[in-house]
This record gives sequence, C-alpha cells and structure tokens, in this order.
Amino acid sequence: MNAFARALVAATVLGSSFAATLPVSAAEWFPYPAVEVTPAFSADGKPKDVSYSPLSKAAKKWDICVSFPHMKDAYWLGVDYGVVEEAKRLGVKATVVEAGGYTELNKQISQIEDCVARGANAVVIGAISFDGLNNLVTELAKKNIPVIDVINGISSPALTAKSLVSFHTMGAEAGRYLAARHPAGSPPVKVGWFPGPAGAGWVEAANKGFMEAVAGSAVQVLEPRYGDTGKEAQLRLVEDVLQATPDIKYIAGTAVTAEAAQGLLRERGLTDKVGLIAFYMTPGVYQGIKRGFIQAAPADSMVIQGRIAIDQAVRALEKTDLVKHVGPKIFVVDKTNVGSVPRDTILPPDNFAPVFSVK
Repeated sequence: MNAFARALVAATVLGSSFAATLPVSAAEWFPYPAVEVTPAFSADGKPKDVSYSPLSKAAKKWDICVSFPHMKDAYWLGVDYGVVEEAKRLGVKATVVEAGGYTELNKQISQIEDCVARGANAVVIGAISFDGLNNLVTELAKKNIPVIDVINGISSPALTAKSLVSFHTMGAEAGRYLAARHPAGSPPVKVGWFPGPAGAGWVEAANKGFMEAVAGSAVQVLEPRYGDTGKEAQLRLVEDVLQATPDIKYIAGTAVTAEAAQGLLRERGLTDKVGLIAFYMTPGVYQGIKRGFIQAAPADSMVIQGRIAIDQAVRALEKTDLVKHVGPKIFVVDKTNVGSVPRDTILPPDNFAPVFSVK
C-alpha cells in the first residue's frame, strides 16, 4: 500500500470511528465528544478530549437571555436550534434577540441590558465584538449574572464560561485533510486558498491553521485570495484563479467559496479535475458533499455549541459542576461518513425557522 492509500484509509477510519461515537438522534445528543481547554479562557490553554453530558433537568424554570449578532444565515439558525431545543429539554425559559449584523454592537449591548432589566437570570452571548462587550460583561458579573460566551469569542476574564471551538483548528483540519492525501514525496498539487475577508479574526486564525497543517506536504498553496463572503465576490475570485492557474487541483476556503464554485466547475467541465474543500460546514456544503461535488469540510457542531451554552448557564445558576471552556470536537465530514453523521447535531433541520422564545 503506497503512502497516499495509507493516508486515505487512515482518514476514512478516523472519520468513521468518530461518527460511530455520536448519539443516534438529536433527542439523545449526549454524551458528545468534546474538547476542554485548561486553564479556561487562556490563549495558550491545553486541549483535552472529554465526553460532555448536560444536566437531565433544571432545578427551576430559569430565565435565560440569548443574544446573537444576526439570524440571516443557516449558521446562526443552527445555533438558535441548539439553544431552543436544549432550553425545552432542560425546562427553562429562553429569550433570543438578534442585533441585525456585525455593525450593530451598540444594539447588541442595549438588547442585553433590556433582557437583564426584564429579569433574565443568565446571559448567553454570540458576540459581535471580541473586546467591545467587556464593560457589559464586567457589569453583569458584578450583579452575579452568569455570562456564557458562545461561538464567536469574548476577551473578558469576567466571563462565566465559553462554549466554542477554534477557527485555527477548523483551518488546520481542512489542511490536514489535504496533506494526508498528498503527503511529502507524492506529486505536488496546486491549491487555491480563499480564507475570507482580510483582517477578520476568524479568517486570520483559519489561515494560520491551514498553512501550518499543509507545511511539509506536497500541497502547494497559491497566494491567498481574500474577499468578502458574498457569493458574487467569491465567484469572481475563483474565476480569476482558474484563469491564472489552469493546472490547479483544489479550491479550498470558506463555505461560500465551495458553494459558489460548484456551479462554475460544472459549467466548465472541471468537476473531475478540481476538488473543493471548505473549512466550515453549512447546509449547502453538506449537500455538496452528499452529491459528490464537495470533497470535505470540518464540522464544528454549532447546534451542540448552542446546547452546551444553555447547559453551562443552568449549571452556573445552580452552582453545580461546570466545564468553563469547552467545545464540540471538530471532525471532518466527507463522502466516507456523511451518511452516518447525525445531521441535527451539526446543522439545523431543513425546515427550521428562527425561534425567539421558549416559555
């Protein structure tokens, strides 16, 4: 067996074994493979594999305020789905507010303040800004109101807990997938890399992880093409790279990049010549993998991040054991395991519409 074949078998076994450890339905979502970071909130904290199980039921009907940047795409719909389903399962109230976009920091702050004024016992925040909510978090901590940081990251040391994953790891998983298929010594392959908007924290983290993961392999990454994650912007970038580099073997980047490139590759008869890799999961990417147009994407189980955040809030209120910094274990979804991964742990259901209140 050559090196490429060994790498392919290893990756297949790893993906299949991870899928085998997942619960079989959304109603039985736990125990879930997760990663705890210690010391909590530390930039250089050490990751440790854990098995996460929530409380069976809340001791009382706590009132939890949940704040999102927006609910305009399937990603935040997935977090909303996790939040509302876990609130129902635990038997607590949840009020979900969304600010309308990443330019609306002041609106997010005022929405949270209004929630607390109405009597919220705890707050879960998908933050618009890494640093911009720190004063608010400090004020809430002084009032003994637990604050859970979900998905995006907040820099305040006054947080109660974090339920999130690392975009550095997401980028690295996408890079490792390619490096395993094209190890050092095999024929070199050219990869177009589209990490997203320049300067965004999640983009820079994913870029660093991806580049580190492919270093030393036969993967040759072209100059990164940064750009807005709108479909038209990504499509233009992909067209430019295809024209400039006819012998390109992969297009790797944001989920929007992969989704947009599918049709373009079909139009040009390149689906068997150019592979597509995304470094995070969306319903469009999931369908692309199922249909064979996209090779792979890491899943950060955003639904589970929402569920864990609600459980952390209840644990903090009830002063029970609390894992302060944890997120679902990231794993790569490709054609070998897409049929065995429970969809409702990594994506919202197809027919799910935003829910803003759990009574």
